[in-house]
Amino acid sequence: MIRPALRDDAFLADVAEVRSGKAGPGPHYWWLGQSGYLVHVAGRFLLLDPYLSDSLTQKYAATDKPHVRMTERVVDPGRLDFVDVVTASHVHTDHLDSETLGPLAAANPRLVLVCPESIRVVARQRSGLPDERVVGLDAPTTGNAAGAPTETEAMGFSFRAVPAAHERLDRDADGRLLCLGFVVRTGAHAIYHSGDTIPFEGMAGALRSERIDVALLPINGRGPERRVSGNLWGREAAGLAREIGARIAVPCHYDLFEFNTASPDEFVASCQDLGQAFRVLRAGERWNAKDV
Repeated sequence: MIRPALRDDAFLADVAEVRSGKAGPGPHYWWLGQSGYLVHVAGRFLLLDPYLSDSLTQKYAATDKPHVRMTERVVDPGRLDFVDVVTASHVHTDHLDSETLGPLAAANPRLVLVCPESIRVVARQRSGLPDERVVGLDAPTTGNAAGAPTETEAMGFSFRAVPAAHERLDRDADGRLLCLGFVVRTGAHAIYHSGDTIPFEGMAGALRSERIDVALLPINGRGPERRVSGNLWGREAAGLAREIGARIAVPCHYDLFEFNTASPDEFVASCQDLGQAFRVLRAGERWNAKDV
């Protein structure tokens, strides 16, 4: 089992150092495993697609697709009592987990959840949050009949929905995308969290004008033997970051489940070949992105 760089009390002590101002202005990022990130900017905390439970390991324990955990959990979500906004890019449990979101909502009375409009009802049920604090978005290219917003402001963060193909650009009956990525802005800092996606036509073109500082991209790839929807390979993530002009790329969605992971080596080598700046984090590790 991989031990996080920081976990539990040590992780929370590191967060407290950032909250006190002793760690410098940031922005600060912590990788929480899979596609989960805690981000601190200007006194606010954003939690991107957290999975901080063993719900999937327990669910699939007696099946032919066991979700054997590779990395220890970084922190109990109920102890994260300082979070302003949380996202869920799609409905899969490692991005929208009731055992993570329930304790998180209980610990943060003002918490706002941003998700695809297509899954907003499910997100409300799994999180336990009231309807007014669950914000649904849709990407601007889908032209959905229901007219879901494509952008929102929440607790000092600006969110814009962009398409994600996991492994297709799947839509609900109203034409709304089931999977999204988010471009998040706070002040001059821009984050692209792709959610789960593979490359698709027009993807890079839709992001080039966003002036992305940090691109958070999955690298676990895809294969029919896994029997789950796939993601970018490491070389594809590096190439996408380069195409969209991201100032730095950070890999994710690996080292959580044994059956659905990949080494970051391909991502690193591809970034080096392309001249793309990158940063590889350990679970629980803090990164100060002030120079990005």
